[in-house]
Amino acid sequence: MKRAATLALVVLASVACGGQSPVASTGPVPPTTSETEPATSEPTPTATEPPSFDAEVSQVTRDQLRYSWREGCPVHYRDLRLIRMTYWGFDDKPHTGELVVRKTVTDDIVQVFEKLYDWRWPIRRMELIDVYKGDDYDSIDADNTSAFNCRQATGSSSWSKHAYGEALDINPRENPYVTADGRTAHSNARKYTKRPMKGKGVINPGDKVVRAFAQVGWQWGGNWSGTKDYQHFSKGGG
Repeated sequence: MKRAATLALVVLASVACGGQSPVASTGPVPPTTSETEPATSEPTPTATEPPSFDAEVSQVTRDQLRYSWREGCPVHYRDLRLIRMTYWGFDDKPHTGELVVRKTVTDDIVQVFEKLYDWRWPIRRMELIDVYKGDDYDSIDADNTSAFNCRQATGSSSWSKHAYGEALDINPRENPYVTADGRTAHSNARKYTKRPMKGKGVINPGDKVVRAFAQVGWQWGGNWSGTKDYQHFSKGGG
């Protein structure tokens, strides 16, 4: 009987121990694991692309041609158009310039100058001749690319093709008017009187600039016999 009572006490003690809450551990608690956030990286910076070529053709007002047009010119100002378009500068940046030409040749000009821009072929500046009060000499000295100007041809009493809005001069410093004996009126252009030659904005016989104009029916003054006008392109020649 005494032995049975002892066994009963042992059983009760075992049951009581099984019902106790677990004792907290005093050792170090292992760190809680969680999913690691993926590493983020900054996007690689890319060079900003220059804007695409753009051209806007609009009517021109009498006030815009205060110096370059007058009564008696071979084409009325209402038959001229202002082209405001993108060109690639000598500073390797895009710019917006202006040319005035006859309305019948605007498509020719836009087509060629889009190619020049896509080629990144440089132009110094492109302002209306009226910025220079219609003075062709001052415009050339500033290396300005221009088109319409109601004036006579150099050394002639006849109208220039510029007076019809069917001619333009490109980078006239790098592409000067050179007499048959090799002279030019502009001292800042003297080193550019020979062809062919390398140089920024220089036009050479048969190069892609000459070919681009030829494709739209414009002839280059650099192909003239005797006197050479390397800056000059005109519709149908002259």
